[in-house]
Amino acid sequence: MPEITEQEYNQQRLQQVNEALGSGMFVYVRKLLQHMPAYDLALILESSPAKSRPVLWQLIDPDFHGEVLEELNEEVRKGILKSMRPEKLAAVAEGMDVDDLAEVLRTLPDSIYKEVLNSMDSQDRSRVETALSYEEDTAGGIMNTDTITLRPDVSVDVVLRYLRLKGELPESTDSFYVVDRNNRFIGAVSLASIVTAKPEVIVSTLINDEVEAVLAEMTEQDVAQLFERHDWFSAPVIDQMGHLLGRITIDDIIDVIREEAEHSMMSMAGLDDEADTFAPVLKSTKQRSLWLGVNLITALMAVAVTSMFEGIFSQLAILAVLNSLVPSMGGVAGNQTLTLVIRGIALGHVGESNAKALLFKEAAIGFLNGVIWAVLIASVVAIWKQDLMLGGIIAFAMLMNMTAAGLAGVGIPLLLKKMNIDPALAGSVIITTVTDVVGIFAFLGTATLLLT
Repeated sequence: MPEITEQEYNQQRLQQVNEALGSGMFVYVRKLLQHMPAYDLALILESSPAKSRPVLWQLIDPDFHGEVLEELNEEVRKGILKSMRPEKLAAVAEGMDVDDLAEVLRTLPDSIYKEVLNSMDSQDRSRVETALSYEEDTAGGIMNTDTITLRPDVSVDVVLRYLRLKGELPESTDSFYVVDRNNRFIGAVSLASIVTAKPEVIVSTLINDEVEAVLAEMTEQDVAQLFERHDWFSAPVIDQMGHLLGRITIDDIIDVIREEAEHSMMSMAGLDDEADTFAPVLKSTKQRSLWLGVNLITALMAVAVTSMFEGIFSQLAILAVLNSLVPSMGGVAGNQTLTLVIRGIALGHVGESNAKALLFKEAAIGFLNGVIWAVLIASVVAIWKQDLMLGGIIAFAMLMNMTAAGLAGVGIPLLLKKMNIDPALAGSVIITTVTDVVGIFAFLGTATLLLT
């Protein structure tokens, strides 16, 4: 019997919940939801129509509300938060990590946001306000302030007695951070070192002072690259003066990497990476209309170029048949290069220092591909129509457009990045416009010159 996949299992469970909900079997649904982890509960909410979510939320055990909110995407979370009173939000916030709570609070209206903060105790409020003082996509914005700090002059025995008294460690603790009396970061001591060292050993002798601290203002993408490069499990976060502010753990970085992947994929279609699959029709229509309008404008540019050569179409109908071939091939080639360069920019492989070399490389690839496909297509057209001149014209146009596609695939994302515009969002539309305009102009322009 074939094994069921995780996706199939999730769909079966979702169908089971929806059928029970539709039949009014609320007690049964509550029992089903009780045995699910927070991630699966969030998946159920995100996979359900908007009108079902408030009911499902009420059936989820309130003790798990905080964990579920952490897992929800922003759009769905906003819808859930709208129905919650500030005092209820404050109660839910007690069990949340500071970085996740700060992310939730950023989505609230100012009035509710202040009420939630005021209903928290002073220590929790201070921690959250520290996280909120940094931009959302920075190390300070994703850090957790729940850390254990040590003084360099205490013994391992003192540390172990303190840990036993504390009773538990913060989640994902692999190291303790050593600070001076002014809370300046000195280094880190691994949990393994503390556990295996003799009781009389002084903490200062166990410090790994090569541990690299992360500045709070560093972007989350740069932090993710550091984690990848050094295989970190966690990293301390400091301010400009070297004071320890908190830490970032690998689970935070996994979220960053996942969000970046979703952002790149959705941006290619002009969509928000936090878009709700089951958002109301009017809201979804509004979100997509803007990008469709942008695409219409760029398409009209290609139409305008085509209209310049209406006369040649009336003389040679075959040109109308072949006219879409050159722009189509150029568009594919350009998007291949664009995707490669955007990935290179995201990984830090591509920048001003090597842009020129990459530009020449992709132009050469475009030229060689142009030669290959120009010869092939020209041969087909020349044999089909018994017209060497027509074959030569489409060959020339193909060569020009493929070369232009290579150049544009490198130049456009680098230029957009320099202008602080997301290349993944705008690059695809621009390069399609470039290859359409160049391809049409090269093909019809050459045909007009040589065939009329």
